[in-house]
Amino acid sequence: MIIKLHGQKKSHIQLQKRIIGVEVAVGAFFNGKEFIYPININFEHKKLFPGETGPSTGEMGTSMFWSAPNKLFNQTLKKMESKLAEEGYVGYIDLNCIVNSYDIYPLEFTSRFGYPTISIQQEGMLTPIGEFFYKLAKGEDPKLKVKSGFQIGVRIVVPPFPFEDKETFNVKSKDSVIFFKKQMDGVHIEDVKLIEGQWVVTGNSGGILIVCATGQTMKQARDQVYNKIKNIKIPNMYFRDDIGERWFEDSDKLHNWGYLREA
Repeated sequence: MIIKLHGQKKSHIQLQKRIIGVEVAVGAFFNGKEFIYPININFEHKKLFPGETGPSTGEMGTSMFWSAPNKLFNQTLKKMESKLAEEGYVGYIDLNCIVNSYDIYPLEFTSRFGYPTISIQQEGMLTPIGEFFYKLAKGEDPKLKVKSGFQIGVRIVVPPFPFEDKETFNVKSKDSVIFFKKQMDGVHIEDVKLIEGQWVVTGNSGGILIVCATGQTMKQARDQVYNKIKNIKIPNMYFRDDIGERWFEDSDKLHNWGYLREA
């Protein structure tokens, strides 16, 4: 199909059938021979504004939990295990899907660390991440110990995110001071530099911090992460206030359809 925009002929576009269901991703680490358990179930939030509205971004936040192999994993990534072993693949691999009561519809593979996924995963790991990656790279069977419950990460951004506009960045954001009302853990940096002991905004993307929290329930994790954000001040900062909120409806569907049932 060829379309015209403002009188100019544009390249082909692809129309895809819309699938109604729950968007969910399943990921796991691979040591060159087999998957390492537990696996990771995560829910990305790519749109800029709450309610999945506005322009697409790389990511505005993610909620997740660690799990034993389940139906979703066994019907997707697990089927690739022999091929990944044949190729000697080492690292993390993630498959984002739409699922409903009828089937699983894959959307995209991520054969690398996800961002901010890897920062949020680290918050849920009891095994030191450096030790785990060292053994994974050597092809060993590292024992990955994780926290129970849920993890959430929220990205804090400044203008012109998610767009590229150097002038806007220089006027609104460059060298802005990042102020913390109190010390806290679970804060991961993106485009930030240290000047005389003070974090300031740098780069040009507008992606600044990933604030993470864990909890035995999704509500506890949400409460913790947004209480942390209340203690962070950056001029013109913005973020989504609904990360993890859709879990309360999606989880009922996923459990009812059997996708989260452990194998």
